[in-house]
Formats: sequence, C-alpha cells, structure tokens
Amino acid sequence: MADLSKIIALKDEAAKYMVKEITYICKNLPKRDPGSEGEKMSIEYMAKQLKEDCGCDKVNIDSFEVHPRSFFGWVYFTISLVLAAIVAFFFAPIFSMIFVFIGLFIVTISFGLYTKAIDWAFPKKTSHNVYATKKPTGEVKRRIFFNGHPDAVWEWPVNYHFGGVAFEAHAVICIIGAVYYFVIALLYTLKYGVHFGLPQDFSDPLVIAAFIGFIFIPFEIGLYFIANYKRVVDGANDNLSGCYMGIALLKYLEDNNIQFEHTEVGVLNTGSEEAGTRGAMAFADQHQGDFDDVPTFVYSFDTIYDPEQLMVNYRDLNGLKKSDKEASDLFLNSARELDIPCKKGWVPPFGGCTDTVPLNRVMRAAGITGLNHKLENYYHTRRDTYDNMNLEGLANCFAITAKTLEHFDEGALD
Repeated sequence: MADLSKIIALKDEAAKYMVKEITYICKNLPKRDPGSEGEKMSIEYMAKQLKEDCGCDKVNIDSFEVHPRSFFGWVYFTISLVLAAIVAFFFAPIFSMIFVFIGLFIVTISFGLYTKAIDWAFPKKTSHNVYATKKPTGEVKRRIFFNGHPDAVWEWPVNYHFGGVAFEAHAVICIIGAVYYFVIALLYTLKYGVHFGLPQDFSDPLVIAAFIGFIFIPFEIGLYFIANYKRVVDGANDNLSGCYMGIALLKYLEDNNIQFEHTEVGVLNTGSEEAGTRGAMAFADQHQGDFDDVPTFVYSFDTIYDPEQLMVNYRDLNGLKKSDKEASDLFLNSARELDIPCKKGWVPPFGGCTDTVPLNRVMRAAGITGLNHKLENYYHTRRDTYDNMNLEGLANCFAITAKTLEHFDEGALD
C-alpha cells in the first residue's frame, strides 16, 4: 500500500503548479464557454498533460452534442409566460393561472431538476470530455477518478455589479411576482367564476392588487438578462481549479515514482457543466456499465477557492439528491486526520448542481466545493481570474485528496 505522506508534504508546491497551468490556459487559449473551440482546446491540452506528464496508460476524448443556451433558456419561456399572465389577468384570469403554472413548471424541470426538456429549442454545438486512467502494477481491484469541468460560464451581470444577495433576491422577487398573479387570478376566478373580457369593476380589490403587481414587471423583464452572452468569464476558480486538482495529484505521483498495486487512478474532466452538467450526463450515457468490473468512485471538485469554505456536499441538485455517504465520509475524515478545516454541507435550493449527480449513475460520487454558497462577487463574473486564486485553499484540498487516495488504496471503501 502506498504511503502518500511525501505527496501531502508537497501541497504548497502542487498549488503553485495548479495556478501556473491555470494561468497558461486563461492567458493563451480562447474563452471556454460550453461547446466552444476554447473548451475543446483546453480538453486537448489536459489530455496531453495526462499522457505525457501524469503517466496515464489510457487517455480518451469523447464528444457529445450540447445545446449551451438551453440551461438559461427557461428564462425566456418562464418570464414570457409570467408577463403574458399579467396581461391575461385583465382579460381571462383563468389563462393567467395557466401561464404561471406552465412557466413555473418549466423552471422547475429545467433548473430545479436539470432535465433536457427544452434543449431542442436552442442551437446545438459539440462539446467534449476527457478521461484518463493509470493502471496499477497488479490486478485492478478498485478504481478512483478525480473530476472537474473545464468550461466557463457567461457572466452574471447582477452578481458582478450588485453582489450575490441582489442576484438571489432578483430571482426570488420574480418567483414571488409569478405566484402573486397566480393567487389573485385564482381568487378572482373563485369570486366571479371563469371570466373573459375586461373586469366589470375596476375598483375591486383584486383588480387593484393586479395593478399594484405591476411593480414586479421591471424585475421580470430584468431576468431576461440573467447572463451576458457577450462576456465569458475566465473561470480560473470555477472550474479549472477542479480540473487541476486531479491532474496535479497524478503528476506528483508520477514525478515521485509512486505506484499502486491494485488501485487504478484516473482523471475525468467533463465539459459543459455550465450548460447544465451536460458533459457528465453524456459521460454517464456513453459509459453505462463500463465501470461495473470493480468498485469505482469519483470525487467531483468545483470552485476550490476559500480554505474556510472547503466543504463535502452530502446533498446536491438543489438539495434534492444524496451524494455517496461513504465516499463523502472518507474525504471529511481525511481532512480531520490532517487537521485541515473542512465542513459537512450541501448544495442548497437555488444552489444548482455539480457533476456529482450525473456521475453517480455510473460510479459512486462525492462532491467537494470551496466556495460560500451565498454567492461571492467573483462567482460567475469577470473577477474569476488566475490572479484571484487562493493557494492555501488549493493546497489544503490537494493534501486532503492525497490522504483520501491513500486510504482508498488501503481498501477503505472496498
């Protein structure tokens, strides 16, 4: 069984290596929005490193179809329906309720559940995943992957200009506005029955309430601009940091001639996470059953930044899905063993989803993040740059990951 104490001791050096490589990608490759040439070039660059610097025996790049703008596309459907519901109240309140219901249903299945229900409505592109493995010296008895996503998101203007509280408040106000019109339309229908045509009494309190509800209109319209598609952020922390957590670990294992006897180690970097974890979904679809031969686990890293916010997420997908408990416990206990701060947490409602959830379909997955889920001003903004990274956060996560791998090789999850 391998002793990785030497690797753990190199955590600060490894963090500097990660920042160096991330800086290179941000400075020298095109922007990496989902399905872009820049995303593909970053995948190819990582594949080259995995083969030449990390000693991987097998390096594959998979392509898949993606509809990048569909993930935020629910905005166009939902907000248009809510605005239509506001108008419909004054002519056919029953339709106001129907429009709101459909609009909220679309946002629920698109963002709440991360389905592909409206992908068809948006242009398609080709995105890519890279996965690489390094065989042990003996029989493979267990397998572990380290995962990140190389793509970067379109900037969120409200978060950039006003901060995360304003960004989240904006979305909540829009939802309240939709529910507000659903309720007054329901009350009006219960009071007068199914009604078509202008209200007979504009002094009715419900009609007055509908006029007061116009205060929601600017917020609803503003949500059309949730993302600025003309600006793609650098995505140094979110999520080149996650990509290079695994690459750095394999490189330092190779540089120090550390081999495992029965543990196959790999890196899996999945594209188009910012388009709704589409790369991880595609990987799960393309590799059903491929990892059933031995126990296979994956640690998915996303935005490894703040050492005080390093966290194992026991639930994901807006808090709806469980991550693998044993894998999560192993990482958390490894942190405690090294006396490195790491919290037990979750990806909360409105927090979105990481690649952990789709990957759980083909292997046992746990998710690691290093950010405050109350949005920081660098999150999905132009401030997410290579010169705004945290060496301590990277080093701590690297050390815990190495310790986790050491215990995994000892058979901790067999």
